[in-house]
Amino acid sequence: MYTYTVSVNLTLSVDERVVAKARSKANALGKSLNQLIRDYLQNLAGGDDPERSIAEFKELSGRGHSRGWRFNRDEIHERRDS
Repeated sequence: MYTYTVSVNLTLSVDERVVAKARSKANALGKSLNQLIRDYLQNLAGGDDPERSIAEFKELSGRGHSRGWRFNRDEIHERRDS
């Protein structure tokens, strides 16, 4: 099976002030407005790129070492008397 992506150009009518504000926010996120809109549409469509998900998981996953510490549910939920 072969998988390929076909890009589609999309024209939108948006108020210039909205575009300026959105471009500013996209820039603050380190993205282009085009990328931000693509990401939004991808999320809206509910589709997901497995390679992108893996990359995001690796980026967000911890890089530390537990040094032998193990999760203890009782300690986490220990109630303190006030």
